[in-house]
Amino acid sequence: MSQLDGEYLAKLEDVLELYAQPAHPGRARLCFDERPCQLLGDKLAALPARPGQVAKQDHEYVRHGTAVVLLAYDLDTGQRYAQVRARRTKADYADFVHHVLTTHYADVPRVDLVQDNLNTHAYGSFYAHLPAAQARALSRQVGFHFTPKHGSWLNMAELEFSALARQCLDRRIASLYELTQQVQAWATERNRRAVKVNWSFTVAKAEDKLQHWYEKVNPVNKPEPPLQTG
Repeated sequence: MSQLDGEYLAKLEDVLELYAQPAHPGRARLCFDERPCQLLGDKLAALPARPGQVAKQDHEYVRHGTAVVLLAYDLDTGQRYAQVRARRTKADYADFVHHVLTTHYADVPRVDLVQDNLNTHAYGSFYAHLPAAQARALSRQVGFHFTPKHGSWLNMAELEFSALARQCLDRRIASLYELTQQVQAWATERNRRAVKVNWSFTVAKAEDKLQHWYEKVNPVNKPEPPLQTG
């Protein structure tokens, strides 16, 4: 158990230390995540809004399969890059990362990428689905920072997906094409305003809030009792 807890804290602190660092020329910091979406259509045509009445939608719907939104968020510039795909395979992951880095970060020598531990999120995905020269270049440019298991809250991309769910996905979207149009419009508007995440959780705060975890990992982290005087 202590080994698992220690791994959790090590990954937690690694991500928090990355967030705490100042921006540097020649370096980018991205947070990546994926979100599955159901494609749902109306079984009966919705009634449009009328004066004094809101639009009316039947409670029954038709399933049109699923899709996935891939998103990378630049915490220094407040830009996010999103694609909608039918699946989230190793090939989709490799192609998305390659597209984002070659399109927006071709001249950036170092890209730190925060992501979860899904088995597709690995250098091997680059080599399995891209030409060797491209895979090698990506592997040398990108440094992975993995959030701990059950620690997706540490990924700023999760906050972007929360905004996406409230502002874009709170309606029935029936097709891959429509979902793509909606997601791109959402990302373009937030990029225009360069919306940034105001992150305030630090390693010091983690040690204070998660003191019991630190004590489980190593009892030496247990605070000393106060000295008795008088």
